[in-house]
Amino acid sequence: ETDSLFPASRTDTFIQPFRGLFQMILVLGIGGSFPYGFHISVINYPSVHIRKFINETWIERHGSPLHPETIMLLWSFIVSVYGIGGFLGSICCGKYQTEQINNFFLVECQMCTNLIMLVAALFMAFSKTAKSFEMILVGRFLYGIGTGFSLNIHPQYVGEISPKKLRGFTNSTVAVFLTLGKLTGQVIGLREILGSEALWPWLLASSGLSALVQLVTLPFFPDSPSYLLIQKGNEEACRKAIRKLWGEGDHQAEIDDIMKEKVTMTSTKTLRVLEVIKERSLRWQLYILMTVMTTLQLCGINAIYFYSFEVFHTAKFEEYLIPYVSLGVGLCECLSSILCVSLFRLEYTYTWFVFCFSFSAGATISIMVEIFSQSFRPSAFLIVGCINWMGLFVLGMIFPLIVVSDSNWIPPSSLQLCPNTKPAQESPRPVRGAKNIHTGSAHIPGPTTLGLSWSLLFPGVLSNATGT
Repeated sequence: ETDSLFPASRTDTFIQPFRGLFQMILVLGIGGSFPYGFHISVINYPSVHIRKFINETWIERHGSPLHPETIMLLWSFIVSVYGIGGFLGSICCGKYQTEQINNFFLVECQMCTNLIMLVAALFMAFSKTAKSFEMILVGRFLYGIGTGFSLNIHPQYVGEISPKKLRGFTNSTVAVFLTLGKLTGQVIGLREILGSEALWPWLLASSGLSALVQLVTLPFFPDSPSYLLIQKGNEEACRKAIRKLWGEGDHQAEIDDIMKEKVTMTSTKTLRVLEVIKERSLRWQLYILMTVMTTLQLCGINAIYFYSFEVFHTAKFEEYLIPYVSLGVGLCECLSSILCVSLFRLEYTYTWFVFCFSFSAGATISIMVEIFSQSFRPSAFLIVGCINWMGLFVLGMIFPLIVVSDSNWIPPSSLQLCPNTKPAQESPRPVRGAKNIHTGSAHIPGPTTLGLSWSLLFPGVLSNATGT
């Protein structure tokens, strides 16, 4: 029986001409946002084993155990050093793009990133054999550098290889692979698979497999058509890349659009970060991106992934259930992102978007490809990347200290609910839509919903911390 939403004939007509594009999206996703999501979630599962390994290593070296608070501090730094690596990788990638744009090959840069990820995997795999928890720190740091590069390259690359009519669809695949990475890390992190005390080094090293797959397959795909035409000035190579990605057909309109962008870029140079910040015409675009990234860090979802064991343990969940509760969170997020991609195939997509935006998550970082032209894009990615990675570092360092402290505290996601804890007559009704972004009031629907979910699902966290 034919699916009413996705008829077989319509699906074949949709997929067949763009088979090369979909294959490249898959390859880019495996080594792009997938490892970013993977390393956010996977580090939580062997947390008990790694802390035990740190203490045992210290006893073997110095003859005395570490204080529990010192172990927690080292563990927090292992988690958060990923953010430092990502911050440096994002800066290096953005600087290279803005200053060496004429010689910047996304394919070659991504392949170098895969080599970094493979070296990091080797550090992780042999850390236990070498009895060195410092190797875990180095591996985690290198993973951060690699994903700092790939998270800058992936959205930009996937946006440039797609035709205009599919750009929203292809941009949303960045989030799909990110959530798939989180879910994959949660699945293979289960104690029945690689999350046991004997296999946790291979769990942390397993990310090297996705880097190896992309390293082998990516050279068979072309650079983006816009790069070949605008930066390299090679129209024939551009047409060849278009045919390989989009199939045979009349793509002259897309080429004309790229030519128009090239003409525009001849009169505008590629701006550096400070120049983009000072540019008045880009002020609102930057406000939007900074608001999106800041509220993403405040929503609390990254805290759940980084420290799900501590969060759910504080919430009085049984210890053997915690990995499966975390898996349920990841599965819900993954299904939501897949549903988002599926909606691009439905009619009245704009109506669906407005309907969903009214009560769920708002804009995502994929809008960077849409609201910035190619000359401004590298600096925009660098700015957003720095905000994201520094947020991860701060979150990774302070969250476990908040959990173990005896002082009163409020989860980051609940900060968004503080104005709403007053009596109803004193609380102004929040305004939906674009004004939420302009005022910076943090009443973004997605984070607010997540913050409310936290308080409803885990009331024990607040009551235990406050002593009530």
